[in-house]
Amino acid sequence: MIELEKASTWKLLKYVHRDEGGSVSLETILILGAIALPVLVFLLKVGWPRVRGYFTRGLQELEEGARQ
Repeated sequence: MIELEKASTWKLLKYVHRDEGGSVSLETILILGAIALPVLVFLLKVGWPRVRGYFTRGLQELEEGARQ
């Protein structure tokens, strides 16, 4: 490990660039994001109108039940 007090900025940048710790985690997160983003867009475009329709019909049925 480089001592941060004595290291020049250039040496510190070289050390950070060579350090591969956590790269697997980052790659995994990027892959999951690449998979999740299209799924989320699909759900918002296709699923949300259906959910909103169910919710609207449920509210209408409640209003009709309250009037009786």
